[in-house]
Amino acid sequence: MLLADGRHVPDLHLDASEVVRCRALADQVTAPVLGFVEGHTTVAIERTVLRLFGLHGAGPRGVPQVNLAVDELHRRGLLGRGAAWWLGYVMRQGARDPVAIVEAIASLPEHPAPLPAADDRALREALAREARAAVAELKGRVAGRNALKAELGTGPRPHKYLIVATGNIWDDVEQARAAAQAGADVIAVIRSTAQSLLDYVPHGATTEGFGGTYATQENFRIMREALDDESRRLKRYLHLTNYSSGLCMPEIAFAAAWERLDMLLNDAMYGILFRDINMKRTLCDQHFSRRICALADILVNTGEDNYITTADADEAAHTVIASQFVNESFAHRAGLPDRLLGLGHSFEIDPARPDTIARELAQALLVRHLFPDAPLKYMPPTKHKQGDIFFSHGYDLMADVVGWVSGQGIQLLGMMTEAMHNPSLADRYQALKGADYVYRAWRSMGSELQLKPGGMVESRAAATLHRARQLLEEVAADGLFAAIGKARFGDVARRETGGKGLDGVVARAPDYFNPLLDEMEAA
Repeated sequence: MLLADGRHVPDLHLDASEVVRCRALADQVTAPVLGFVEGHTTVAIERTVLRLFGLHGAGPRGVPQVNLAVDELHRRGLLGRGAAWWLGYVMRQGARDPVAIVEAIASLPEHPAPLPAADDRALREALAREARAAVAELKGRVAGRNALKAELGTGPRPHKYLIVATGNIWDDVEQARAAAQAGADVIAVIRSTAQSLLDYVPHGATTEGFGGTYATQENFRIMREALDDESRRLKRYLHLTNYSSGLCMPEIAFAAAWERLDMLLNDAMYGILFRDINMKRTLCDQHFSRRICALADILVNTGEDNYITTADADEAAHTVIASQFVNESFAHRAGLPDRLLGLGHSFEIDPARPDTIARELAQALLVRHLFPDAPLKYMPPTKHKQGDIFFSHGYDLMADVVGWVSGQGIQLLGMMTEAMHNPSLADRYQALKGADYVYRAWRSMGSELQLKPGGMVESRAAATLHRARQLLEEVAADGLFAAIGKARFGDVARRETGGKGLDGVVARAPDYFNPLLDEMEAA
């Protein structure tokens, strides 16, 4: 198999009819979910729309202005018409700056007087023009990012992806520069622990994150500017990624788009399974955030690697494949092309078992052949890492070998103290040095290796695909909400009416108005 970047991957013979069936089933799974999504909005979606119109900054006690405005509309039962409509309503009454707009919304009567049809039409047309102008500005910023990338060029695939996670954005910048100077292609700023459970985006630069650094628009701007400066110095473009998940998924996607990030971790089910965020809230926010990513040419990374940290990686391999088909279908429905679909998977089978390399290679090659145009993101081992850092380093290198041979697009490099404490700069240097050795030593082996027909690798891949198809049959019959309730993914069960954030889901009124969504759908 020849990849678009010129690398060769060993051929893997699969039942083509089973692959076609899996995609059809995934579309059956996502269709009713999209039907629900198209009839609802959320507080996070409406806050995102207000951000497009420039409602930035924070009010008393640091509460973002968009939260103050949307919470007032939601409390009064007015949000179903769309926050943009009410923004236009109070602006027609003279409110202009963010503080005045929030105060005017808070002063609305319980039953505001309707506008005459001509005034309503004029309001919508005026805000649609403003939305078009704001989207045009956003696209101009994205074009500037892409121009720099084209001018400087990027490192070869797989891109070497390293994390920074100090909690302090200024310290993150120093770690990111050091990692880039040592050869990293992608800098991922790990988000502060449990930020996904906050129903607001912190304002400004932050220095007190725990286990990571808060995802804020100002932090995005600071890191993007630092990496642009380092890119020019190194004459090699450096990609920046962060997390667009949790209760503020669309807002973070918008902030990331505006500040010219390249990638976002954005998964259909991660927040549901691993943060207990309500599934209806998550799937509405996920679709809107992916619309933004499609508009801003942002590559999304999915989170199937997490399934096999809570479930056994050998037994649950098929759940990863099934979820990837579902994530692909959701992505296409949101307008994301395959080149922006960084499906995630990982090297997590217990190393104490025999033939783990054959089984890991079978999984990685299966994903590569099923999604040939996707820039797959391959995660290193974490679940079975040991205090023996010398073994852990060798363990990580085996993941690098499998990632290279199977043609992954993005390789998150394992670090020998990963999962024990915040990795130090020496960890990153060793990870980069080891990966460079693997990529150099194994450079031509993809075209040299041939799999034994019916052998261990091919048989394992076929069996995994077959089980994935069976799981998709079940999920299509039951519906995605019910399947999640039965713990079909990650061995984690969630209820349709449970989890955090359901009270932030609102049915759209017949006259719902969202000019940002209109612009994205038109694009």
